[in-house]
Amino acid sequence: MASLDTDEDFLFLAEDDPAGSAIEQTLGEWHLLIVDDDEEIHTVTKLALNDLVVMGRQLVFHHAYSGKTAIEFLRVNPQIALVLLDVVMESDDAGLKVVRQIRDELCMEELRIVLRTGQPGYAPEESVIKEYDINDYKTKTELTRSKLVTSIIASLRSYQQIRTINQSRRGLQKIINAGANLLEQHSLHEFSEGVVTQISSLIGLHAEGVLCAQIEDDGSASENIYVLGAAGQFAPYIKCQLNRLDNTRIVSQITQCLQNRQHIFTDLDTVLYLGNDKHSAAVYIETNRPVEALDRQLIEVFLTNISIGYENVTLFQQLKHAAYIDPLTKTPNRNEFIQILQDTRRYEAENNIAVLIDVDHFSDVNDGLGQDVGNELLIAITFRLIEYFGETCQLGRIGADVFGVVGPESELTPERLNAVFNEPFHASEYTLQVNATFGLCRLTDSAEQGLIILKHVYIALNKAKKRLGFNYQYYTADMEEEMAERLAMLRMLRHDFFNDRLELWYQPQIELASQRMVGMEALLRWPQANGQFISPAVFIPLAEYSGLIIDIGNWVLEQACLHIKALEKQGYAGLRIAVNVSMPQFRNHGFVQSVIDCVNRYQVKPEYLELEITESVVMDEPKMVIDALQKLKSFGIKVAIDDFGIGFSSLSYLQQLPLDRIKIDRAFIRDLDLTAGEVITETIINLGKRLQLFTIAEGVENKAQEQALKLMGCDEVQGFMYAKPMPPAELLHYLQQQKQ
Repeated sequence: MASLDTDEDFLFLAEDDPAGSAIEQTLGEWHLLIVDDDEEIHTVTKLALNDLVVMGRQLVFHHAYSGKTAIEFLRVNPQIALVLLDVVMESDDAGLKVVRQIRDELCMEELRIVLRTGQPGYAPEESVIKEYDINDYKTKTELTRSKLVTSIIASLRSYQQIRTINQSRRGLQKIINAGANLLEQHSLHEFSEGVVTQISSLIGLHAEGVLCAQIEDDGSASENIYVLGAAGQFAPYIKCQLNRLDNTRIVSQITQCLQNRQHIFTDLDTVLYLGNDKHSAAVYIETNRPVEALDRQLIEVFLTNISIGYENVTLFQQLKHAAYIDPLTKTPNRNEFIQILQDTRRYEAENNIAVLIDVDHFSDVNDGLGQDVGNELLIAITFRLIEYFGETCQLGRIGADVFGVVGPESELTPERLNAVFNEPFHASEYTLQVNATFGLCRLTDSAEQGLIILKHVYIALNKAKKRLGFNYQYYTADMEEEMAERLAMLRMLRHDFFNDRLELWYQPQIELASQRMVGMEALLRWPQANGQFISPAVFIPLAEYSGLIIDIGNWVLEQACLHIKALEKQGYAGLRIAVNVSMPQFRNHGFVQSVIDCVNRYQVKPEYLELEITESVVMDEPKMVIDALQKLKSFGIKVAIDDFGIGFSSLSYLQQLPLDRIKIDRAFIRDLDLTAGEVITETIINLGKRLQLFTIAEGVENKAQEQALKLMGCDEVQGFMYAKPMPPAELLHYLQQQKQ
């Protein structure tokens, strides 16, 4: 700084403001921050500039004595216009660090910076000057008052110009963002608000006005007039109908403008027409003075430029509405609901829960009463859900018959959810009583991504569908782990199957009267590298779930036919092989023909192949199964029903099934020494005789069971007493031993 002996000396005056206190921006003032570890510099700087007025505003001084306190002060006082910053303070580059933090961390781009140093010859890093927008750099010895004033004035002018440019850019920026970012939820409203703001800026007014249009939120035409964008005191009315405004003049002026399709200029306000035949809008600006001719021309040019943008945004809004709103229920669709989940999880996860509601047997309504009735039922359910949860929760339709709700856990309880379905729904002329299944996931138990949250709720929903006695399930982390393990096992099963690592083993079936082997059951085995086997009870359901059972089933049939031919060549003709068949195989439209083709291809006598089905398969799709079995039976293939007596719900189907053999479940054989087990087993055997069907008992393990079955008249047996399941080579050895 200049010597104290010069004509432009600094005088000393100790008058400092605390660095940490927040201050208010006062109209007609420039706020300066002096950052220097020398208290004397603060005093002389303030004294030198105390009477300076720049562009009609006085200077207000604030003080910081280190880089750290300067940053802390700026964090809470972003309205500082200029910083006079010492380079060397607590360290040689403390001031340079402050510059970096101002620009990079605080992102204060408008703030002007003048660097000063008291050490002659010390220069800041060249990169700081180039990259961080420094207004000036001086040594304190060369900074006379006149040079300091010049630097201050230039910096404040620069600050004012940047501020003016940024302010005038904000309205246009909203319009650009609304047009470019088509996926923003409120792009039409942002565009409209930007129009109001920019027009006010063009004619030199504070943004105080509304843009109204005869258009729905989805961009479609409407008889009503809606507030699409607003600024100032009218901002709370965005998305409301125009008549909600408590101002008859505004309502009247906007209505007149839309009806006449002309601008209205008065001494109090200006109403501008915007749009075309399809999309009409009016911009109301409260001017409280006449708009000058030059401003009118400027506004008309502006409106001409944005009229196409307005039409485009309304069309984009319609596209967005189609992409994110369910057209039937007018609620968020799956895409939008995923975003709702994500936003809620991110900002309000605590105590909130996501729920999926699956309407039970909805397809029966569509198939039996028609889709129109089904649609009315969905709308009725939507209204009921809104009635129960509309004030506190957000609702969406996720699938054909699946609704999603997210909101407070205290509201979305299983009891309240079930209450929604206590009363019947009215659809067309029908009164329909329907039930639902619920999957629930506390948002604190899930990830932040909406898609993952939805996945977790679906996991809980699928668990609920399989849960007996309850129609709801909360998600827990171990469910996903279990699902991941199942998927990993499924991938491994698929890999091993296509690499021929599955094996088909056989368990002999014995005729009781002669003790002669008359057939065998083909049993699938999945060996592992460690010599162990994964249980069929584990991997068969996986194969059925994934559809892989179709390919595996075809392979098993081929292996069975090949083995029948191989046994014939070895001199063991006449042995039948029983193959288990699952429901997914019956659902495959080519199943019956594939079995017949397989038998023909390997030239196997049809009666040597037996298909085993369980009772659950029959009860799943009775007509489909019966039709398929009758075709196979007519071709000569044998049919057996497995695990008979476990859960059979209708004996009427037993009469329709083209059966040859009934297999008595091992559970009854195990309890033969008990009265209940004996009675049930004997009843099944007698039923088989009355229906002229063979009976075979599985799970026979001792002589007492064999003797009891023989006395009851059972025809055949299989179990560990006779032989365990074995691979083909061992089976051949077993047969050879039986011959001896």
